[in-house]
Amino acid sequence: MGYHAGMIGMCMLRFEVEAGVFLKRCFDLFLALMVTLGLAPLMVFVALMVRLTSPGPIFYWSDRVGKHNRIFKMPKFRSMRIDTPAVATHLLNNPGQWLTPIGSFLRKTSLDELPQLWSILKGDMSFVGPRPALFNQADLIAMRTNAGVHELVPGLTGWAQVNGRDELPIPDKVKLDAEYLQRRSIGFDIWILSLTLLKVLHRDGVSH
Repeated sequence: MGYHAGMIGMCMLRFEVEAGVFLKRCFDLFLALMVTLGLAPLMVFVALMVRLTSPGPIFYWSDRVGKHNRIFKMPKFRSMRIDTPAVATHLLNNPGQWLTPIGSFLRKTSLDELPQLWSILKGDMSFVGPRPALFNQADLIAMRTNAGVHELVPGLTGWAQVNGRDELPIPDKVKLDAEYLQRRSIGFDIWILSLTLLKVLHRDGVSH
């Protein structure tokens, strides 16, 4: 009897998880379509400004680590010069010297993140989840894998981002990512998105 009860409990838990994943994907698709349509004029304007103010492509595509540590290409509006070393920004000496004329503004307002709506529509990303690591951030990738966070779809924003963003050391980021793994729900995602909007409006947690 106990064995059957345990099996039923496991099946119910799996159903709840799969239903939550399905609802989250529907939420992402609907919101991404609405935001893309609403912000299309702004994105066209930003694209023109990037193209006119510095040589190089409009978009910067970086190799990022997705669900189950799968590598995918993530787009951003290019905010740095084309000769910038391919490392995390905080590892650069004097990162400001690599920024384009409008790069600092794009980063402080998070406008450089808007092309990631494409990644959300594709399913490579979600609106909320752990921020996708760079392919060469071995320490972050390993810590997330050990904590089970690699099972999540990476996000445009996340619980760690609204609790410090660029200012947090890696162990603290992973701890917050693991907390999100345990607390994830549509309601929690909406709460994180609301906090993110406030962060962006106040330009909090961005070092450059």
